[in-house]
Amino acid sequence: MATQVTATAGADVRRGSSFLRIAIALQTLTIFLQAVSAGMLLTSSYGATLHDVGARVMYGASMLYLLAAVLAWKPGGGPIRPVWHASGFLVLASVQVVLGIAHVPSVHLPLGVLMFGLSMLALARR
Repeated sequence: MATQVTATAGADVRRGSSFLRIAIALQTLTIFLQAVSAGMLLTSSYGATLHDVGARVMYGASMLYLLAAVLAWKPGGGPIRPVWHASGFLVLASVQVVLGIAHVPSVHLPLGVLMFGLSMLALARR
């Protein structure tokens, strides 16, 4: 009977870890698409709309990353480190949105590059 419980707990940890990996990959993809739409912002009339919509999607992906990290940690007893990383990333995403709305490209652009690099690093670690 104890073997069944252990096998089920192991499956829950793997499932939570897969969801976390997917959430990080989605976040990384949305940040990359934000860089593409930023380039389109400079060259086309609809670039601003794409960048605006992409910002909302990227922020949602950051919240999904935090949710996945909490779900991988709490029920499965996984490490808490991904929760701290996801929380920090949500803070960076919040700062990024505020800087974008305030039109401060001197900080907004480098922060976007940093966020993409950190997201790639998180994805490589998973």
